[in-house]
Amino acid sequence: MPRPALARPAAASGAVLSALALSACVPNAAASDQAITVDSSNDACTVSATEVPSGTVVFDVTNSGDDVTEFYVLASDGLRIITEVENVGPGITRQLVAQVAPGDYLTQCRPGMTGDGVQAAFTVTDSGQDVATGDRAEALTAAGDQYLLYVRDQIQTLQDKTDAFLAAYTAGDDDQARALYADARVHWERVEPVAESFGDLDPMMDAREADLAEGDTWTGWHRIEKNLWPPAEGYDLTDAERQDLADKLAADTAELASRVAADDFTITASQIGNGAKELLDEVAKGKITGEEEIWSHTDLWDFQANVDGASVAYGVLHDVVAETDPALVEELDSRFSELNDLLAQHGSIDDGFALYTDLTEDQIVELARSVDALSEPLSRLTAAAVL
Repeated sequence: MPRPALARPAAASGAVLSALALSACVPNAAASDQAITVDSSNDACTVSATEVPSGTVVFDVTNSGDDVTEFYVLASDGLRIITEVENVGPGITRQLVAQVAPGDYLTQCRPGMTGDGVQAAFTVTDSGQDVATGDRAEALTAAGDQYLLYVRDQIQTLQDKTDAFLAAYTAGDDDQARALYADARVHWERVEPVAESFGDLDPMMDAREADLAEGDTWTGWHRIEKNLWPPAEGYDLTDAERQDLADKLAADTAELASRVAADDFTITASQIGNGAKELLDEVAKGKITGEEEIWSHTDLWDFQANVDGASVAYGVLHDVVAETDPALVEELDSRFSELNDLLAQHGSIDDGFALYTDLTEDQIVELARSVDALSEPLSRLTAAAVL
């Protein structure tokens, strides 16, 4: 079946997005009757309200602790992520704009970005009001529908390429498996915030060794990565162990595809905008540091894929934001173009990238600065689209 084509902004021709966002955490220039303050300390998560009417809500998240933190709004089961803001450094305030439907939720702060964090009940009552009206409401709905097509297409491609990768891996054709690894993961990285919204699947599919708590079972992409690029002798797995890992990753990928294909699975405009920023945060957390693909060193494939995904997210909101904040559109077009031009100096997804270990320190710094320059204006995308 042909894949649906999506329009992209002029600045994102060909490939498309992420960074050191911690140094430029400037709140969105937005006002709301539903502004809620969140104070995340070392051991507490103080939310100024536990009940709000449905609509657009702005969370001003301040980190008063000593370590990096993150803030989530979770479904009542504590697993599905409705919206989130990550990488909030000590002394920093980040703004999270979200469209929330009536229902029961949980708020959660995670000091140190590890563990179960601090959760509390959060209720959204029915305001009876639409977030937007008229042509703008229709445009935002269309953006959500278009982005959902993109997500479903990427995850279907992920499933297809994962099957081919795992076939080589379980057959013991390690050279072929290594050749297929980075290209398959591109399709995960492009839609990573959606995949991460299923809190049960993401740790099983994409956990790094450094993410594990004592006693955790390690499965997924990076467990296989370590087996294919062993750091030393003695990291071999038996054929049965390989098969178990492959079966688990294949089943989890199929489950992810099933969930996003469900008739009741939708994506809102605020989730699209926040997801674009999260993709840049993903670069800052792992790709620009070389920590994501610590054995294969294929971080630049992931880097470009995160940028691709953020650019598509921006692209489906482009026309709405062009009406509300044309200056922001001009800046984002320019920043995306600059970052993509820098990445192109090191290769492409189609032709292959340099390994992360081949980059010089100056090249890494240059990429980090470009990501940082994009991160700040991108943090204003959601507010420009939905407020």
